[in-house]
Amino acid sequence: MRKFFVLTLTLVLAAGAYWVYAGPANGKMALKVGDEVNACGCGTACACQTISNQKGKCHCGHDLVKATVAKVGDGTADLKIGNETRTFKTVGKFVCGCGDNCCQTISQSAGKCGCGKDLVAAK
Repeated sequence: MRKFFVLTLTLVLAAGAYWVYAGPANGKMALKVGDEVNACGCGTACACQTISNQKGKCHCGHDLVKATVAKVGDGTADLKIGNETRTFKTVGKFVCGCGDNCCQTISQSAGKCGCGKDLVAAK
C-alpha cells in the first residue's frame, strides 16, 4: 500500500511539474529535429516569429505554413519552410490564452492567435 501511495504521489508531482514548466504558458515550446509545426510564413521582414501546433492565421495576417524542425539550438530552432530555412525563437514573449491543451502558440508580438483567442504575456 505504501509503494502505491509513493508511486501515485510521484506521478502527480511529475505531471504538475510538466504543466508548470513544460507547457507553453511559460513561453517555451519544446521542439526536436523532425517535428512538424506551423509557423508564420510572412518572411524575415516580420518580427512576430509565431509558431503553433495548429493551422490557422498569424495575428500579422499571414497564413501559418507547415514547417519542419531542421536544427534546435539554445532558445532557437531552424525551421524548414519550403526550400528556405529560417531561425525562430522557441521562447515566446506571448502565448495563446486558450491554455496548454489547445494550439500551444507562441509569438514575439502581441495580438490574436489563429484559434481566435488573445495572445497573453508569457509567465
